[in-house]
Amino acid sequence: MDRTGANFLRVVEQLKTRLGANAIPLQLPVGAEENFTGVVDLIKMKAINWNEADQGMTFTYEEVPANMQADCEEWRQNLVEAAAEASEELMEKYLGGEDLTEEEIKSALRQRVLANEIILVTCGSAFKNKGVQAMLDAVVEYLPAPTDIPAIKGINPDETEGERHASDEEPFSSLAFKIATDPFVGNLTFFRVYSGVINSGDTVLNSVRQKRERFGRIVQMHANKREEIKEVRAGDIAAAIGLKDVTTGDTLCAIDAPIILERMEFPEPVISCCGRTKN
Repeated sequence: MDRTGANFLRVVEQLKTRLGANAIPLQLPVGAEENFTGVVDLIKMKAINWNEADQGMTFTYEEVPANMQADCEEWRQNLVEAAAEASEELMEKYLGGEDLTEEEIKSALRQRVLANEIILVTCGSAFKNKGVQAMLDAVVEYLPAPTDIPAIKGINPDETEGERHASDEEPFSSLAFKIATDPFVGNLTFFRVYSGVINSGDTVLNSVRQKRERFGRIVQMHANKREEIKEVRAGDIAAAIGLKDVTTGDTLCAIDAPIILERMEFPEPVISCCGRTKN
């Protein structure tokens, strides 16, 4: 929101017209560009202002600015209506003129997000660290946990369909989704664990290439910083150091329970060009 020309409601409208998404704002920005100071939480109907002295680490709840009151009430009405559509009981309560509680609104919005019926929209500024905490809270409150979605499908060695549930008790399975080069440790293989547990030093099977790989070290990445960890569990994302023959989309799984998970598909480029020397 601190960029030149930032317009939150225009982006919400573009989500609807260009992407066909049922976009529902959770917040409205207070100001824009260099005057962006915070957001209005449409569920609590409170303005959140971040402290610039500590680079947005702390914030306070305040009353909605008077010049935004009408807009906030209108967009809150849209938000509550979207929540009420989650069930007949809530819709009857809403149409009967009763107020939905904060818990009912959040639960109903999460139910509709899990059903892919609505897209919740927040705003903020990563550079000024404003709105980041509220966005992360929304991720926790509304987006599906690994246990909220169906088990991931894969192919067993006998060509039958297999699946792995998001549980530590299931055989280990993971997908390598990114390969990066670090100047200090060499190749980093980023992987997402779908099931099971793996420890540093364990050996796994690259089921796509039918080769064994050893997890020499496992690290969690925080931007460009690394934190070495001993194990990862279902739902975790980490990076392995020292894998020799892994590419993007390979499955890393338990040796005694092989499975090939669905690979990522990259779209074909729509534009290509080449460069030649003049002479």
